[in-house]
Amino acid sequence: MSDVVIQVDSLWKKYRLGTLGTGTLRHDFNRWLHRVVGKPDPYAKVGEASKREERRAKSEDGSSKTESLSPLSSLPSPSSSLRDDEMWALRDVSFEVKQGEILGIIGRNGAGKSTLLKILSRVTVPTIGEVRVKGRIASLLEVGTGFHPELTGRENIFLNGAILGMTKGEIKKKFDEIVAFSEVEKFIDTPVKRYSSGMYVRLAFAVAAHLDPEILIVDEVLAVGDAQFQKKCLGKMGDVSREGRTVLFVSHNMTAVQTLCRRALLLTGGELTANDAVAPVVAGYLRESQGSSETKEWADPQAAPGNDLIRIKRVRVVPGGDVPADLLTMQTPLRIETEYWVVKVGVATHLTYHLISDQGIVVLTSGCPSKVRQTGKYKAVCTIPGNLLNSGSYFLKLLIVENENQVTYENQVIASFALVDAATRNHAWMGREPGVVQPTLQWSMEDTVCS
Repeated sequence: MSDVVIQVDSLWKKYRLGTLGTGTLRHDFNRWLHRVVGKPDPYAKVGEASKREERRAKSEDGSSKTESLSPLSSLPSPSSSLRDDEMWALRDVSFEVKQGEILGIIGRNGAGKSTLLKILSRVTVPTIGEVRVKGRIASLLEVGTGFHPELTGRENIFLNGAILGMTKGEIKKKFDEIVAFSEVEKFIDTPVKRYSSGMYVRLAFAVAAHLDPEILIVDEVLAVGDAQFQKKCLGKMGDVSREGRTVLFVSHNMTAVQTLCRRALLLTGGELTANDAVAPVVAGYLRESQGSSETKEWADPQAAPGNDLIRIKRVRVVPGGDVPADLLTMQTPLRIETEYWVVKVGVATHLTYHLISDQGIVVLTSGCPSKVRQTGKYKAVCTIPGNLLNSGSYFLKLLIVENENQVTYENQVIASFALVDAATRNHAWMGREPGVVQPTLQWSMEDTVCS
């Protein structure tokens, strides 16, 4: 017997953009009638009808043909099967999930993650393709999913259990455990419409995880919870997996994804662009989100930033050591490389950088040695060790200093870069730690009780 519990084959999902109707039944019927008899849409927006007429004319003279959606074996290209008011949310997505696996699903906003989960949860149906699921599914797609706001927490627990196919007796056995996990004992008989978003999520997750679904789908909702709640949820998802149940976990928190999952899918623009072990998939996503390290370059000394002493040719921030050249993480050693022209002889000069956080805090200041240099092109390199800076965006303020104490030029933001947190953590908190720096410090513990 196969251990595959979710199988997705060539999944396509099309959505129509804008308003679905004209606002009244009479207008919608009139629009349909005009379309049937081949007349222009009387309620089309300016320019919309002409585009459709042009497309129809091209199709009639054979210069361009618009294909209708066909069987899986001969799918049309997405561009040829879409009208101006349609889009593909998912395009030819296929994958399998095995029993007991925790699968991470990542991608930028609008990549199709939520659409995929809604199809798997049977909230919506695919336009083309097939999904085979073996077992009951419990979904947490957004805050309050599956809860009736007028019912109490107690009533919603029994309602959700019934939806999952549980008997009243089975729900009663789990009831105390659910309430204890959610920490809403005092409010269990209060209508959930009066719950905060955090209380909503705590109860919803407790219900979904404790009512023994074979498949648990969790979408970003855990971001609502605090650190302690994150710890409990991540631990519970690990327990669910060890019990042989399957978890699909969607999050923008790459630390949580890497800690919890062994395999991940990357969706980009509705397409499945990676399906592999979690580390390379996360690295690819971060490179896609971060882009290449920023480089500022000026070819003409006269137009370059600087003064009559020094002109800057190029400033770039790149990883130091044997790491991918387009990904900067908290663990990455950094090289700030500055190429510049000395245009005036006889004056001792040096460059100084202020490293400034995205909160406007000066993190550190550092400068190269002051020296009288001959005219020509030079290169200065400053190295920042890894495991020092926190994640976030940083800006470089450049100063040109004469005779070690006189600032003769300032550039407030000559370059910038961003660091991402891509490490796997063994402890509970998966969010951004407070503080400008996050150095790796050595700790020692003594096994004696201090008197």
